[in-house]
Amino acid sequence: MSRPHPDPVEAVVARVRATYARWGRDTPVAQMRTDWDALFDTPVDATVTPVDAGGVRCAWVQAPDTRSDRTVVYLHGGGFQVGSLASHRELMAALSAASGVRVLGVDYRMTPEHRYPAPVQDGLAVMRWLQAQGVTGPHTAVAGDSAGGGLALALLLALQGAGQPRPAAAWVMSAWTDMTASGSSYTTRAALDPIHQRPMMLALARNYLGQAHNPRDPMASPLLAAPDALGALPPLLLQVGERETLVSDSEDLAQRVGEAGGQAQCQIWPGMVHVFQQYPADLPDARLALAAGGRFLATHLGVAPTPTRSPT
Repeated sequence: MSRPHPDPVEAVVARVRATYARWGRDTPVAQMRTDWDALFDTPVDATVTPVDAGGVRCAWVQAPDTRSDRTVVYLHGGGFQVGSLASHRELMAALSAASGVRVLGVDYRMTPEHRYPAPVQDGLAVMRWLQAQGVTGPHTAVAGDSAGGGLALALLLALQGAGQPRPAAAWVMSAWTDMTASGSSYTTRAALDPIHQRPMMLALARNYLGQAHNPRDPMASPLLAAPDALGALPPLLLQVGERETLVSDSEDLAQRVGEAGGQAQCQIWPGMVHVFQQYPADLPDARLALAAGGRFLATHLGVAPTPTRSPT
């Protein structure tokens, strides 16, 4: 009798859990970062070129046959503590292929060495550098996952406050938009989520904000921004897995943006987990979601997608 094939989602979850299981209270942050990068150490079909962008370490990630006159600025996830240009190289390469344009990955400063608002400041510096290079707001978009998804939205709000040009659109995956973790899904989906529970998210928020900052600050929790600021955001695509405690972070934001007169679409992907898009080699839905996100950004950047562009 043949053995049943393992559920690919559960196989992904098992790999993530195995990494977490190696960490204890005394594990150095440097080791956590090394382990996280190793989890996603996959060759990519893209050119990766380091660049100093206004004093912030970044990298251009460009898939073959993609345009250089449009740019997607990417903010990686990892709870503001782990994650890097290395851990998200595959995802950025897939994003470049799916959107048909180059991606600028941002290696923003992280905690515990640097707390809020350092990542927001780094994002602003990168956007100003792009503008100085002649890459204007309408020719840019922002994207990010998890903590980086929330950071991407905070960056949009910061650009508003600084009077800087508005990017054309934003695509965020499993975005952490509420550091108070007050959404209903933290309770209703707790049994479904194999990784992220409310106590963990609150601990990460305390680690990022320290004692000096309020989790209700919109630059930390974009969900809590004023209606006029939310309504002025560029078109948003929010993707989240059905099995996430963070579902409310996306659902509630999309609702508030819509009520404020803005454009926001929330996609809840059945059976999927946190940042499932980071596993395109394992999950067909990851490939579909990446393709959808790429089309969304390409449309708003004025790039006609072609059948040859694929995130696989």
